[in-house]
Amino acid sequence: MSQATAPVQSETGRTGARDRAQYGICAFLALVGVLVIVDASRTGQATSSNDPIGPRPVPIILGVLLLVVAVVYAIDVTRGGTGAPEQGEDIDLGSKVDWRTVLLLIAAFALNAVLIEPLGWVISGTLLFWGAAFALGSRRYLLTAAIAVALSLLTFYGFAIGLGVNLPAGILQGIL
Repeated sequence: MSQATAPVQSETGRTGARDRAQYGICAFLALVGVLVIVDASRTGQATSSNDPIGPRPVPIILGVLLLVVAVVYAIDVTRGGTGAPEQGEDIDLGSKVDWRTVLLLIAAFALNAVLIEPLGWVISGTLLFWGAAFALGSRRYLLTAAIAVALSLLTFYGFAIGLGVNLPAGILQGIL
């Protein structure tokens, strides 16, 4: 038996191996919670008639919740609780990573990041959506391209009209 695990009999009758590495996750959650609380407490008090409580309460609540989760998780690990291994509903857990797909998706996102300013969202978004669909196995190129254009236009106008956020129009400035 390795040094990282030791058999544990919990009060609830669960027998398992205590994984001390899980305490690192608990410590990480607690550290993030403390950092969020400290950062939120240093935020200036900025209230207005539209926002009478200001920006402080939400991050403080989230920090406190992170601390609570860290403590509850540490208690569970101490009692011998372990997570069930991933069963995988429709995937083969023994299969290797499909690096071609991963690299094609990274290329599609990188191309979008490079082209969004000069060409605009509609063109770069179309390339992103089409590239992602191609990487994930779509071979109906024209249908995929039509759906990609529709998604790009929908998101462009959804952001502009629905949220009031203007995405870059690029070379289509004045047309859209």
